[in-house]
Amino acid sequence: MELTRLKKQLNTASRGHKLLKDKQDELMRRFIQLIKKNNQLRTEVEGALQQAMQNFSMADALLSDKYIEELVAVPKERVTLDVVEQDILSVKVPIMHFNYERALADGPLEYGFLNSNDELDQSIQKFTEVLPKLLKLTEIEKTCQLMAKEIEKTRRRVNALEYLTIPQLEETIYFIQMKLEENERAEVIRMIKVKNMGTTL
Repeated sequence: MELTRLKKQLNTASRGHKLLKDKQDELMRRFIQLIKKNNQLRTEVEGALQQAMQNFSMADALLSDKYIEELVAVPKERVTLDVVEQDILSVKVPIMHFNYERALADGPLEYGFLNSNDELDQSIQKFTEVLPKLLKLTEIEKTCQLMAKEIEKTRRRVNALEYLTIPQLEETIYFIQMKLEENERAEVIRMIKVKNMGTTL
């Protein structure tokens, strides 16, 4: 009975190991895809932000600080962020939706072009254009972090089954089988001896 129970347990552990290994492989495949996408998007975002900051630095040098502070103090647009969860192989990842009342391309700030300069206009335009990409980058990076944690957790479970649970079960099953075979041989020898004793009598 114990041998049968252990064999069932080994079978379950082996199937669990295969499923977890498949899950780990698929998580790794998707993780690598996301990392590539993340690196590409990060390069684009950092390049756009760098250009926007260069333009802003030029504008800051030519315009008064008070004017720029008043300009960015109260944006004309109300922007909201909705976050919903998506399930990717048992990993809850965030999907972010960027909502605003009108197109950001129309300009997020109300200011007179007469008092500004070209550097400030370009800076604000670049910051405006990069916002959706920046949000997407945030979503991808958070997803990568969560998937990396799940990959590590799955890897530990796979290793525990592969190098601890399954070998222990196999060793115990082997020991019980050897013991049963030994008992069977002893019983056969005993029966032969009993038979020989009966023949002698």
